[in-house]
Amino acid sequence: MNSPYWFEVAVIMGLTATGTILMGHWEAGTPKWRRVLKPFVFCGLSVLISATAGRAWFFAFLGTLSAAVLVIHAWWLPRNGIHGWTGEPREKYFALRGWEWPPRG
Repeated sequence: MNSPYWFEVAVIMGLTATGTILMGHWEAGTPKWRRVLKPFVFCGLSVLISATAGRAWFFAFLGTLSAAVLVIHAWWLPRNGIHGWTGEPREKYFALRGWEWPPRG
């Protein structure tokens, strides 16, 4: 039996995969369990929204997440002295996240 919510799961997993490939290096200080849990939480939330409120609300959820990312990168990071696209100076970025610099590998 096919799930009627395959589209929502595919969108979230596609965005997560792309984001992890392109921007994953900025999550060096995030515990691995949180990085693994995050896509499952967003998939569950997306399916819940779509199942209870409809697919249009799923897209509203995606729009809200996109707006939050834009606010963080265009306003909040620069306000804290960090370039919103490059995340530099890296020492400041890590301090803002509460991580130690340099990261232990």
